[in-house]
Amino acid sequence: MRMKKFINDPENLTPELLEGFAEAHKELVELGDQRMVINRKLPDADRVTIVTQGGSGHEPAISGFVGEGMVDISVVGDVFAAPGPQACVDAIRMADKGKGVLYIVLNHAGDMLTGNLTMKRCAKEGLHVVKVVTQEDIANAPRSNADDRRGLVGCIPTYKIAGAAAAEGKSLEEVAKIAQRFADNMATLAVAVTGATHPATGSLLADLGEDEMEIGMGQHGEGGGGRQPLKCADETAKIMLDGLISDLDIKSGEKIMLILNGTGATTLMELFIIYRKCVSYLKEKNIEIVANYVGELLTVQEQGGFQMFMARMDDELLRYWNAPCNTPYLKK
Repeated sequence: MRMKKFINDPENLTPELLEGFAEAHKELVELGDQRMVINRKLPDADRVTIVTQGGSGHEPAISGFVGEGMVDISVVGDVFAAPGPQACVDAIRMADKGKGVLYIVLNHAGDMLTGNLTMKRCAKEGLHVVKVVTQEDIANAPRSNADDRRGLVGCIPTYKIAGAAAAEGKSLEEVAKIAQRFADNMATLAVAVTGATHPATGSLLADLGEDEMEIGMGQHGEGGGGRQPLKCADETAKIMLDGLISDLDIKSGEKIMLILNGTGATTLMELFIIYRKCVSYLKEKNIEIVANYVGELLTVQEQGGFQMFMARMDDELLRYWNAPCNTPYLKK
């Protein structure tokens, strides 16, 4: 398949997109050295601050959630590639305003390598930092082996929960504990109907047949083992909900957050049709949706499909989710 994208030199994809992003949202963020996107209010932050990292190509994630009430610095790598550890150490040092730094890393091989090296260097420098890893993809490992689970869209609500706890003035240890509790009670399942292309090379990340879908596909086209004939919206919703409910062991009477995250080429029309079924199906099971989002938070270029995210909620977590924030792609 021939790639058709409005780009210039593929070598300049990431710096050019970051330059445009920073200009588009210059009231909220600024572009620093080493591809850092920085919260403009960071100099005034008398609280725990939050640093995260990740490759470009997933916009609006991750830099779209830098701002008040969420992330203070995102360190951006090349397309689908982790940044280097030195940039992350420098970001953590810059972010620390005397209350410590929460460092949120998605569970992918490159990000984990960078994350682990960053923590070692931070320890040598005596920086006050705690790392939380988001790893909620139920498709590629059981909950008993959660360290092997990939990080998907769950990083975004984790930023929101942690950012709100930090804004309340909680200590780094308290913020990390709250973020970890949320992360331990979340799960995501993705489905794809078409693959994306790598914007720098034009290579296809995944090739699905005309009448196929794959439940469990990873962020970058990794197989999920759920390739099957294409199902309608209602059937797909039920399959995915059953998987998430089972993984989290959600019981009748419980409260949840539900996010439908389009991965680039799925229309809002489709997402709303799916969400409609999710609401009715969960009502049948007496499971209450108390927090939600339907739209694009983390994409995979023009991949057709979506990620369904579910998290067990309580009054404290719901308060943090509903707390004010002001970022380019999430405002409350």
